[in-house]
Order: sequence, then structure tokens, then C-alpha cells
Amino acid sequence: MSFPSQDYYGKELQKSEDLKTNACVTLARPLPKSVREALERVHEEVLARYYGCGLVIPECLALCRILDLGSGSGRDCYLLSQLVGEQGHVTGIDMTEGQVEVAKKHIAYHMDKFGYQKPNVEFLQGYMEKLGDAGLADESYDIVISNCVINLAPDKRAVLREAYRVLKPGGEMYFSDVYASQRLSEAVRKHRVLWGECLAGALYWRDLYSIAEEVGFSTPCLVTASPITIGDKELEGIIAQALGAQTTKLSLAGDCRFVSATFRLFKVPGSSRAGPGQVIYNGGIVGHEQELVFDANFTFKEGEVVDVDAEMAAILRSSRFAEEFLIRAGGANADAPQGCCRKRAKAGSRQLHGWVRG
Repeated sequence: MSFPSQDYYGKELQKSEDLKTNACVTLARPLPKSVREALERVHEEVLARYYGCGLVIPECLALCRILDLGSGSGRDCYLLSQLVGEQGHVTGIDMTEGQVEVAKKHIAYHMDKFGYQKPNVEFLQGYMEKLGDAGLADESYDIVISNCVINLAPDKRAVLREAYRVLKPGGEMYFSDVYASQRLSEAVRKHRVLWGECLAGALYWRDLYSIAEEVGFSTPCLVTASPITIGDKELEGIIAQALGAQTTKLSLAGDCRFVSATFRLFKVPGSSRAGPGQVIYNGGIVGHEQELVFDANFTFKEGEVVDVDAEMAAILRSSRFAEEFLIRAGGANADAPQGCCRKRAKAGSRQLHGWVRG
């Protein structure tokens, strides 16, 4: 199997500064102190050879088993290795041999740096559409993360389907990627450099919602979103020409805009689905003791009662967050259990739509 970006990441790019756009270096939310300190312990070559979108680090990770799709040089894996602890486990999978070699080369360095007796990380060469070929079993991970790489996969349904398969019930897919305000033309999607720069494979943002539902995930929870500026005049012209536009400026390529967004999807078992409820966050997550910013719609302050819709109640009840919340049935939404989840999805859609429209 060959991908348009495989040689681009393995041969043409030698360091992050070689990227021609800022699509793959978009900043995420401010980092907790524990994450910043963990990042400082990652080897400098691993940092230099990483091409992701900021950092994709969810909360509440102790003892978790995590799979990183498109792990590249292993930066996020080595960061997560510290956050899950020696008894947790992190697997990185990447299609590019050169990147996997860089990641593997520094395993001993990091385990010694972290004071671990045995490695809690592994790196595999393979494809995120075919995790079974790499020996990854059903329901074997608590969290699947991905940092600006799903756009590089031609079959995005297969990626989400495989992520769903390997997640345990209650597990989460937490990922950042590039999205477009419209479906891209064939000319754009076949452009080799635009593939490598994370633009040509950008999913039309509305399609994420339909694919997630089709696969079986919960409604996507939008965490953060920020517009992408292409910056390179030659690439802007390529996109504008392919879309039939005459001018291009900032993140606007004709009528097409690009956005970097982080979403969280959950594999909610049917047994956890009930009505809406009220939840109280206990403040027990390290680095988020005062409040947990769960997504763009829900921020849980320690000790505060929050009304949640039926889907959010099921997510919290079935996931690793269950021990961090007091959850009780009923609440202000009790009279409208059918419409609240749909309203939350529409709210997230409106927020993302606002970003891509500018």
C-alpha cells in the first residue's frame, strides 16, 4: 500500500521547519504544568522530527492503555508514557519506516529518563485503516489519539471504524485534525505536496458527524478549533486554481477555508444509555482540580451541579471519568430527553461552522 504523503514525511521533511504551511503546527489549549514538564524530558531528535498539530493530550490518563494513530517520531507517545505511568501502556503506529525507526531508537533513553524498569511503549509500522494487520485486538485500548494524521488517510471511515473496534466499551477517541468548509476537488485531493501539508485530505467538517454516527460513536464533542493560514503563496494559488477561484488570502482559498479542530468521540455501551442527569465534578483530576473543560459546551467546576443531556450523562457514566463525578438521574433536562443531544450536536456544529466561515 502506498500513500501520497509516505515519502513526503519519510524523505522530504527532515524537521518541523520544513513544512510549507502552519496546518500541522496549530497550537492547542494551554498545557498543564505536568504536561509541560513531561515534554521537556522528550529527546530533542524526537521533538524535531515530529509534525503534529500542537499537542493532543486528554485528561485522566493514569494506568490507561493508549493507541496513537500516526505516531511519527513518537513525541506524543513518550509524553503519554509519563502520564499513564509505568503500569500503563502506549502503542504508536505509523506507516513511515523512517519515523518508526526514530521512535524506536530512543526507547531505552526515555525509559531510563523516566526511571522505568521496563518499557511501557511500543512502536509498530502499519496503517491506521488496518490495525488488525498489526496485531491490535478488539477492545484492547482505553483511548485512541491522533494528531493531524487522519487527513492523510484516503479511507477515513475505515480509520474511525478500526478505532471503534480496538476501543474498550466506554473508551474514547481524542484527536486533532484539519477540516475544510467544503468537499475538496479531485485536483486538490491528488496534489502530492498538499497531501503532505495536511490540506488535500482535509475532511469536510459535516462529514465527520455522519461518519461518527455511522460507525457507532457518540456525537462528536468539539473541544477546540482555530483557523489555518496557508501562508505559502504557491500553495494558495494551487488550491485557488483547483477550486476555480481567482484570488486567495489568509485561510481563504477561493471559497474554501481550513480549520484545525480537536474532537472527542466515545464508544458508549447501550447499557449506559438512559435519560439526562445532574453531575458534580469532584476535582480529582491532576492538573484540572478547579475545573475540567470537557469540550466547547461543558465546563465542570469542582463541586458545582451541572445539568447534562442524556448522551453526556452516558459518556461520563461509562468512561474513565465515572470515578471523577457524582452522577444522578433527572435534572432540568428531564422533560426533554430526546432533543437535548441533538441540540448539543447542533451547538458544536454552529461553533465549528463559525470558524470555517471566518
